[in-house]
Amino acid sequence: MVATLTRIFGFEHLTLAEDVVQEALARALQTWPFYGVPKNPAAWIMRASRNLALDVVRRQKVFRDKEPEIIRLTEQDSPQLAAPSDQHEIVDDRLRMMFVCCHPLIPAEAQAALALKTLCGFSVTEIARAFLTTEAAIAKRLTRAKQQIRDERIPFEIPAGEELARRLRGVLQTVYLLFNEGYKASSGDNLVREEICHEAIRLAGLLAAHPAANQPRTNALLALMLLNTARMPARVDENGDLLRLNEQDRGRWDQQMIAQGMFYFARSAQGQELSEYHIQAGISACHCTARDYKSTDWRQILSLYDRLIELDRSPVVALNRAVAVSNVHGPKAGLDAIASIRGIEKLDSYYLLYAVQGEFQAQLNELQAAASQFRKSLSLTELKSERIFLSKRLHACETQIDSREN
Repeated sequence: MVATLTRIFGFEHLTLAEDVVQEALARALQTWPFYGVPKNPAAWIMRASRNLALDVVRRQKVFRDKEPEIIRLTEQDSPQLAAPSDQHEIVDDRLRMMFVCCHPLIPAEAQAALALKTLCGFSVTEIARAFLTTEAAIAKRLTRAKQQIRDERIPFEIPAGEELARRLRGVLQTVYLLFNEGYKASSGDNLVREEICHEAIRLAGLLAAHPAANQPRTNALLALMLLNTARMPARVDENGDLLRLNEQDRGRWDQQMIAQGMFYFARSAQGQELSEYHIQAGISACHCTARDYKSTDWRQILSLYDRLIELDRSPVVALNRAVAVSNVHGPKAGLDAIASIRGIEKLDSYYLLYAVQGEFQAQLNELQAAASQFRKSLSLTELKSERIFLSKRLHACETQIDSREN
Protein backbone atom coordinates (compact mmCIF):
# COMPACT_ATOMS: atom_id res chain seq x y z
CA MET A 1 0.00 0.00 0.00
CA VAL A 2 2.86 2.39 0.80
CA ALA A 3 4.46 1.58 -2.55
CA THR A 4 1.20 2.10 -4.45
CA LEU A 5 0.41 5.42 -2.76
CA THR A 6 3.98 6.62 -3.20
CA ARG A 7 3.73 5.94 -6.92
CA ILE A 8 0.61 8.13 -6.99
CA PHE A 9 1.75 10.97 -4.71
CA GLY A 10 5.35 11.00 -5.87
CA PHE A 11 8.46 9.67 -4.13
CA GLU A 12 9.07 13.03 -2.46
CA HIS A 13 5.82 12.43 -0.51
CA LEU A 14 6.93 9.06 0.88
CA THR A 15 6.30 10.16 4.46
CA LEU A 16 2.73 11.14 3.58
CA ALA A 17 2.05 7.70 2.10
CA GLU A 18 3.49 6.04 5.21
CA ASP A 19 1.34 8.23 7.47
CA VAL A 20 -1.85 7.34 5.59
CA VAL A 21 -1.22 3.61 5.86
CA GLN A 22 -0.19 3.87 9.52
CA GLU A 23 -3.42 5.71 10.29
CA ALA A 24 -5.45 3.00 8.53
CA LEU A 25 -3.73 0.31 10.61
CA ALA A 26 -4.36 2.31 13.78
CA ARG A 27 -8.06 2.52 12.95
CA ALA A 28 -8.16 -1.22 12.44
CA LEU A 29 -6.68 -1.75 15.91
CA GLN A 30 -9.27 0.60 17.38
CA THR A 31 -12.38 -0.79 15.69
CA TRP A 32 -11.80 -4.52 15.15
CA PRO A 33 -11.81 -5.45 18.85
CA PHE A 34 -15.34 -4.03 19.11
CA TYR A 35 -16.87 -4.96 15.74
CA GLY A 36 -14.84 -8.08 14.95
CA VAL A 37 -12.23 -8.77 12.33
CA PRO A 38 -13.76 -8.29 8.85
CA LYS A 39 -13.99 -11.20 6.43
CA ASN A 40 -11.34 -9.60 4.23
CA PRO A 41 -9.00 -7.66 6.55
CA ALA A 42 -6.63 -6.64 3.75
CA ALA A 43 -9.45 -5.13 1.70
CA TRP A 44 -10.71 -3.25 4.80
CA ILE A 45 -7.30 -1.69 5.38
CA MET A 46 -6.95 -0.84 1.69
CA ARG A 47 -10.31 0.95 1.67
CA ALA A 48 -9.40 2.84 4.84
CA SER A 49 -6.08 3.89 3.28
CA ARG A 50 -7.89 4.97 0.11
CA ASN A 51 -10.35 7.11 2.05
CA LEU A 52 -7.60 8.75 4.07
CA ALA A 53 -5.59 9.39 0.91
CA LEU A 54 -8.61 10.95 -0.75
CA ASP A 55 -9.09 13.23 2.27
CA VAL A 56 -5.53 14.47 1.79
CA VAL A 57 -6.07 14.94 -1.95
CA ARG A 58 -9.20 16.98 -1.44
CA ARG A 59 -7.52 19.22 1.15
CA GLN A 60 -4.42 19.92 -0.90
CA LYS A 61 -4.74 21.40 -4.38
CA VAL A 62 -1.38 20.01 -5.47
CA PHE A 63 -2.84 16.49 -5.30
CA ARG A 64 -6.28 17.20 -6.75
CA ASP A 65 -5.56 15.62 -10.12
CA LYS A 66 -4.53 12.40 -8.34
CA GLU A 67 -8.06 11.61 -7.11
CA PRO A 68 -9.17 9.46 -10.08
CA GLU A 69 -5.94 7.46 -9.97
CA ILE A 70 -6.26 6.77 -6.23
CA ILE A 71 -9.82 5.53 -6.70
CA ARG A 72 -8.85 3.34 -9.63
CA LEU A 73 -5.84 1.76 -7.96
CA THR A 74 -7.36 1.16 -4.54
CA GLU A 75 -10.96 0.19 -5.30
CA GLN A 76 -10.06 -3.51 -5.63
CA ASP A 77 -11.19 -5.95 -2.97
CA SER A 78 -7.63 -6.99 -2.19
CA PRO A 79 -4.30 -5.16 -2.17
CA GLN A 80 -2.51 -8.08 -3.76
CA LEU A 81 0.24 -6.84 -6.03
CA ALA A 82 -0.15 -7.45 -9.71
CA ALA A 83 2.17 -9.69 -11.69
CA PRO A 84 4.00 -8.16 -14.64
CA SER A 85 1.84 -8.04 -17.76
CA ASP A 86 4.70 -6.96 -20.00
CA GLN A 87 7.98 -8.82 -19.86
CA HIS A 88 9.85 -5.52 -20.27
CA GLU A 89 8.02 -3.81 -17.41
CA ILE A 90 8.24 -4.23 -13.63
CA VAL A 91 4.63 -3.87 -12.52
CA ASP A 92 5.00 -5.15 -8.94
CA ASP A 93 4.83 -1.98 -6.84
CA ARG A 94 7.04 -3.30 -4.05
CA LEU A 95 9.77 -4.29 -6.49
CA ARG A 96 9.42 -0.99 -8.38
CA MET A 97 9.82 0.87 -5.11
CA MET A 98 13.01 -1.04 -4.31
CA PHE A 99 14.55 0.25 -7.54
CA VAL A 100 13.47 3.77 -6.61
CA CYS A 101 15.00 3.41 -3.12
CA CYS A 102 18.27 2.44 -4.83
CA HIS A 103 18.43 5.73 -6.76
CA PRO A 104 22.07 6.89 -7.11
CA LEU A 105 21.26 10.20 -5.38
CA ILE A 106 20.43 8.28 -2.19
CA PRO A 107 23.62 7.31 -0.28
CA ALA A 108 24.52 3.66 -0.85
CA GLU A 109 24.55 2.84 2.88
CA ALA A 110 20.98 4.17 3.20
CA GLN A 111 19.38 2.49 0.18
CA ALA A 112 18.77 -0.97 1.63
CA ALA A 113 17.86 0.47 5.04
CA LEU A 114 15.22 2.72 3.44
CA ALA A 115 13.71 -0.15 1.45
CA LEU A 116 13.64 -2.47 4.47
CA LYS A 117 11.97 0.16 6.66
CA THR A 118 9.50 1.44 4.08
CA LEU A 119 8.57 -1.68 2.13
CA CYS A 120 9.34 -4.60 4.40
CA GLY A 121 8.15 -3.20 7.72
CA PHE A 122 11.49 -3.72 9.47
CA SER A 123 12.02 -1.85 12.71
CA VAL A 124 15.10 0.30 13.21
CA THR A 125 16.33 -2.34 15.66
CA GLU A 126 16.03 -5.14 13.09
CA ILE A 127 17.83 -3.07 10.44
CA ALA A 128 20.62 -2.19 12.89
CA ARG A 129 21.15 -5.88 13.63
CA ALA A 130 21.22 -6.73 9.93
CA PHE A 131 23.98 -4.14 9.35
CA LEU A 132 25.81 -4.77 12.65
CA THR A 133 25.51 -1.14 13.66
CA THR A 134 23.62 1.00 16.17
CA GLU A 135 19.98 2.03 16.06
CA ALA A 136 21.07 5.69 16.19
CA ALA A 137 23.19 5.22 13.07
CA ILE A 138 20.29 3.64 11.16
CA ALA A 139 17.87 6.34 12.31
CA LYS A 140 20.26 8.99 10.98
CA ARG A 141 20.58 7.19 7.64
CA LEU A 142 16.82 7.04 7.24
CA THR A 143 16.29 10.68 8.17
CA ARG A 144 18.99 11.88 5.77
CA ALA A 145 17.68 9.66 2.97
CA LYS A 146 14.13 11.03 3.29
CA GLN A 147 15.47 14.58 3.43
CA GLN A 148 17.45 13.96 0.24
CA ILE A 149 14.35 12.53 -1.46
CA ARG A 150 12.44 15.72 -0.66
CA ASP A 151 15.26 18.09 -1.56
CA GLU A 152 16.18 16.36 -4.84
CA ARG A 153 12.54 15.56 -5.72
CA ILE A 154 13.61 12.07 -6.76
CA PRO A 155 10.98 10.71 -9.18
CA PHE A 156 9.11 7.43 -8.77
CA GLU A 157 10.32 5.84 -11.97
CA ILE A 158 11.97 2.61 -13.01
CA PRO A 159 15.29 2.99 -14.81
CA ALA A 160 16.04 1.19 -18.03
CA GLY A 161 19.10 -0.35 -19.64
CA GLU A 162 22.42 0.17 -17.90
CA GLU A 163 20.88 2.30 -15.14
CA LEU A 164 18.57 -0.55 -14.13
CA ALA A 165 21.53 -2.92 -14.06
CA ARG A 166 23.48 -0.50 -11.85
CA ARG A 167 20.64 -0.31 -9.33
CA LEU A 168 20.14 -4.08 -9.40
CA ARG A 169 22.98 -4.66 -6.94
CA GLY A 170 21.22 -2.64 -4.23
CA VAL A 171 17.87 -4.28 -4.94
CA LEU A 172 19.38 -7.76 -4.66
CA GLN A 173 21.03 -6.80 -1.37
CA THR A 174 17.66 -5.64 -0.03
CA VAL A 175 15.92 -8.84 -1.14
CA TYR A 176 18.64 -10.93 0.52
CA LEU A 177 18.40 -8.98 3.78
CA LEU A 178 14.64 -9.49 3.67
CA PHE A 179 15.18 -13.23 3.20
CA ASN A 180 17.69 -13.41 6.06
CA GLU A 181 15.22 -11.84 8.48
CA GLY A 182 12.76 -14.58 7.59
CA TYR A 183 15.35 -17.36 7.66
CA LYS A 184 16.65 -16.33 11.08
CA ALA A 185 14.41 -13.80 12.79
CA SER A 186 16.15 -11.22 14.96
CA SER A 187 13.42 -11.21 17.63
CA GLY A 188 10.15 -12.84 18.62
CA ASP A 189 9.11 -16.36 19.52
CA ASN A 190 9.80 -18.05 16.18
CA LEU A 191 13.21 -18.71 14.68
CA VAL A 192 11.77 -18.88 11.15
CA ARG A 193 9.27 -16.56 9.43
CA GLU A 194 8.48 -18.54 6.31
CA GLU A 195 6.20 -15.94 4.74
CA ILE A 196 9.09 -13.45 4.60
CA CYS A 197 11.38 -16.01 2.96
CA HIS A 198 8.78 -16.84 0.33
CA GLU A 199 8.15 -13.15 -0.37
CA ALA A 200 11.89 -12.64 -0.97
CA ILE A 201 11.91 -15.65 -3.31
CA ARG A 202 8.87 -14.25 -5.15
CA LEU A 203 10.58 -10.90 -5.69
CA ALA A 204 13.81 -12.57 -6.87
CA GLY A 205 11.74 -14.72 -9.23
CA LEU A 206 10.20 -11.60 -10.78
CA LEU A 207 13.69 -10.18 -11.27
CA ALA A 208 14.94 -13.40 -12.85
CA ALA A 209 11.99 -13.28 -15.28
CA HIS A 210 12.80 -9.71 -16.35
CA PRO A 211 15.14 -9.44 -19.38
CA ALA A 212 17.27 -6.64 -17.93
CA ALA A 213 17.46 -8.07 -14.40
CA ASN A 214 17.96 -11.69 -15.47
CA GLN A 215 21.67 -11.65 -14.71
CA PRO A 216 23.96 -14.35 -13.26
CA ARG A 217 23.95 -12.78 -9.79
CA THR A 218 20.14 -12.66 -9.79
CA ASN A 219 19.91 -16.36 -10.56
CA ALA A 220 22.62 -17.10 -7.99
CA LEU A 221 20.70 -15.27 -5.27
CA LEU A 222 17.48 -17.07 -6.20
CA ALA A 223 19.33 -20.40 -6.09
CA LEU A 224 20.80 -19.55 -2.68
CA MET A 225 17.44 -18.67 -1.17
CA LEU A 226 15.73 -21.77 -2.61
CA LEU A 227 18.48 -24.10 -1.35
CA ASN A 228 18.38 -22.58 2.12
CA THR A 229 14.59 -22.58 2.29
CA ALA A 230 14.52 -26.25 1.27
CA ARG A 231 16.31 -27.11 4.53
CA MET A 232 14.04 -24.94 6.65
CA PRO A 233 11.56 -27.66 7.80
CA ALA A 234 14.34 -29.51 9.64
CA ARG A 235 15.86 -26.51 11.42
CA VAL A 236 13.56 -26.78 14.44
CA ASP A 237 12.01 -29.69 16.34
CA GLU A 238 8.31 -30.24 17.06
CA ASN A 239 8.52 -27.67 19.88
CA GLY A 240 10.09 -25.06 17.63
CA ASP A 241 13.49 -25.41 19.29
CA LEU A 242 16.66 -24.91 17.26
CA LEU A 243 18.44 -27.95 15.83
CA ARG A 244 22.07 -27.90 14.74
CA LEU A 245 22.96 -29.12 11.27
CA ASN A 246 24.22 -32.47 12.55
CA GLU A 247 20.93 -32.99 14.44
CA GLN A 248 18.59 -32.34 11.52
CA ASP A 249 16.47 -35.00 9.82
CA ARG A 250 17.51 -34.60 6.19
CA GLY A 251 14.48 -36.59 5.12
CA ARG A 252 12.46 -33.46 5.87
CA TRP A 253 14.41 -31.33 3.40
CA ASP A 254 12.30 -30.27 0.41
CA GLN A 255 13.85 -32.17 -2.50
CA GLN A 256 11.70 -30.43 -5.10
CA MET A 257 12.87 -27.04 -3.88
CA ILE A 258 16.48 -28.29 -3.87
CA ALA A 259 16.08 -29.32 -7.51
CA GLN A 260 14.64 -25.90 -8.32
CA GLY A 261 17.56 -24.24 -6.55
CA MET A 262 20.06 -26.33 -8.48
CA PHE A 263 18.32 -25.32 -11.71
CA TYR A 264 18.85 -21.62 -11.00
CA PHE A 265 22.38 -22.36 -9.75
CA ALA A 266 23.15 -23.86 -13.16
CA ARG A 267 21.64 -20.81 -14.87
CA SER A 268 23.81 -18.53 -12.75
CA ALA A 269 26.93 -20.11 -14.30
CA GLN A 270 26.21 -18.47 -17.65
CA GLY A 271 28.60 -15.60 -18.30
CA GLN A 272 31.85 -14.58 -16.61
CA GLU A 273 30.47 -13.00 -13.43
CA LEU A 274 31.27 -14.51 -10.04
CA SER A 275 29.40 -12.83 -7.17
CA GLU A 276 29.17 -13.50 -3.46
CA TYR A 277 25.76 -15.06 -4.15
CA HIS A 278 27.37 -17.64 -6.45
CA ILE A 279 29.78 -18.73 -3.73
CA GLN A 280 27.16 -18.81 -0.99
CA ALA A 281 24.87 -20.86 -3.25
CA GLY A 282 27.78 -23.22 -3.83
CA ILE A 283 28.22 -23.64 -0.06
CA SER A 284 24.50 -24.33 0.36
CA ALA A 285 24.62 -26.83 -2.52
CA CYS A 286 27.40 -28.74 -0.71
CA HIS A 287 25.10 -29.14 2.29
CA CYS A 288 22.05 -30.04 0.19
CA THR A 289 23.84 -32.76 -1.77
CA ALA A 290 25.52 -34.44 1.23
CA ARG A 291 23.78 -37.67 2.31
CA ASP A 292 24.48 -36.92 5.97
CA TYR A 293 26.54 -34.61 8.14
CA LYS A 294 29.61 -36.84 8.13
CA SER A 295 29.75 -36.97 4.34
CA THR A 296 29.65 -33.18 3.99
CA ASP A 297 32.55 -31.94 1.88
CA TRP A 298 33.92 -29.48 4.42
CA ARG A 299 37.17 -28.99 2.51
CA GLN A 300 35.21 -27.78 -0.50
CA ILE A 301 33.11 -25.54 1.76
CA LEU A 302 36.28 -24.08 3.31
CA SER A 303 37.70 -23.46 -0.16
CA LEU A 304 34.51 -21.61 -1.11
CA TYR A 305 34.69 -19.50 2.07
CA ASP A 306 38.29 -18.62 1.20
CA ARG A 307 37.03 -17.23 -2.12
CA LEU A 308 34.01 -15.56 -0.52
CA ILE A 309 36.13 -13.64 1.95
CA GLU A 310 38.04 -12.14 -0.99
CA LEU A 311 34.76 -10.59 -2.18
CA ASP A 312 33.14 -9.89 1.18
CA ARG A 313 35.42 -9.08 4.12
CA SER A 314 32.51 -8.94 6.54
CA PRO A 315 33.39 -10.28 10.00
CA VAL A 316 30.23 -12.41 9.85
CA VAL A 317 31.57 -14.19 6.75
CA ALA A 318 34.88 -14.68 8.56
CA LEU A 319 33.04 -16.17 11.55
CA ASN A 320 31.20 -18.60 9.29
CA ARG A 321 34.52 -19.50 7.69
CA ALA A 322 35.89 -20.32 11.15
CA VAL A 323 33.18 -22.98 11.50
CA ALA A 324 34.38 -24.57 8.26
CA VAL A 325 37.99 -24.34 9.49
CA SER A 326 36.98 -26.18 12.67
CA ASN A 327 35.29 -28.95 10.71
CA VAL A 328 38.42 -29.44 8.60
CA HIS A 329 41.28 -28.76 11.04
CA GLY A 330 39.68 -29.02 14.48
CA PRO A 331 38.25 -26.63 17.14
CA LYS A 332 41.64 -25.14 18.09
CA ALA A 333 42.15 -24.02 14.49
CA GLY A 334 38.60 -22.64 14.56
CA LEU A 335 39.42 -20.49 17.60
CA ASP A 336 42.61 -19.28 15.92
CA ALA A 337 40.57 -18.32 12.84
CA ILE A 338 38.20 -16.28 15.01
CA ALA A 339 41.11 -14.54 16.75
CA SER A 340 42.43 -13.42 13.35
CA ILE A 341 39.16 -11.88 12.13
CA ARG A 342 39.61 -8.30 10.92
CA GLY A 343 37.15 -5.91 12.50
CA ILE A 344 36.09 -8.45 15.10
CA GLU A 345 35.06 -5.57 17.36
CA LYS A 346 32.00 -5.18 15.11
CA LEU A 347 30.83 -8.54 16.50
CA ASP A 348 31.00 -7.44 20.15
CA SER A 349 27.21 -7.51 20.44
CA TYR A 350 26.68 -10.44 18.05
CA TYR A 351 25.54 -13.44 20.07
CA LEU A 352 26.81 -15.99 17.53
CA LEU A 353 30.43 -14.96 18.09
CA TYR A 354 30.24 -16.19 21.67
CA ALA A 355 28.07 -19.21 20.82
CA VAL A 356 30.59 -20.42 18.23
CA GLN A 357 33.55 -19.84 20.56
CA GLY A 358 31.66 -21.69 23.28
CA GLU A 359 31.13 -24.68 20.97
CA PHE A 360 34.80 -24.82 20.05
CA GLN A 361 35.91 -24.57 23.68
CA ALA A 362 33.41 -27.24 24.74
CA GLN A 363 34.88 -29.56 22.08
CA LEU A 364 38.33 -28.85 23.55
CA ASN A 365 36.96 -29.72 27.01
CA GLU A 366 37.60 -26.17 28.22
CA LEU A 367 34.30 -26.20 30.06
CA GLN A 368 34.68 -23.11 32.27
CA ALA A 369 35.59 -20.97 29.28
CA ALA A 370 32.78 -22.50 27.21
CA ALA A 371 30.20 -21.83 29.94
CA SER A 372 31.34 -18.20 30.12
CA GLN A 373 30.90 -17.85 26.35
CA PHE A 374 27.41 -19.37 26.43
CA ARG A 375 26.39 -16.99 29.24
CA LYS A 376 27.58 -14.02 27.20
CA SER A 377 25.77 -15.28 24.09
CA LEU A 378 22.59 -15.87 26.09
CA SER A 379 22.64 -12.27 27.33
CA LEU A 380 22.72 -10.95 23.75
CA THR A 381 19.80 -12.79 22.13
CA GLU A 382 16.08 -12.27 22.62
CA LEU A 383 14.84 -15.03 20.33
CA LYS A 384 13.09 -17.72 22.36
CA SER A 385 14.39 -20.74 20.43
CA GLU A 386 17.97 -19.48 20.61
CA ARG A 387 17.71 -18.79 24.32
CA ILE A 388 16.44 -22.33 24.90
CA PHE A 389 19.27 -23.80 22.82
CA LEU A 390 21.96 -21.75 24.56
CA SER A 391 20.50 -22.52 27.98
CA LYS A 392 20.79 -26.23 27.20
CA ARG A 393 24.41 -25.85 26.08
CA LEU A 394 25.22 -23.84 29.22
CA HIS A 395 23.51 -26.40 31.45
CA ALA A 396 25.45 -29.24 29.81
CA CYS A 397 28.75 -27.46 30.51
CA GLU A 398 27.82 -26.68 34.11
CA THR A 399 26.73 -30.27 34.71
CA GLN A 400 30.09 -31.58 33.47
CA ILE A 401 31.94 -29.03 35.61
CA ASP A 402 30.00 -30.09 38.70
CA SER A 403 30.64 -33.78 38.05
CA ARG A 404 34.36 -33.10 37.81
CA GLU A 405 34.45 -31.16 41.05
CA ASN A 406 32.50 -33.86 42.87
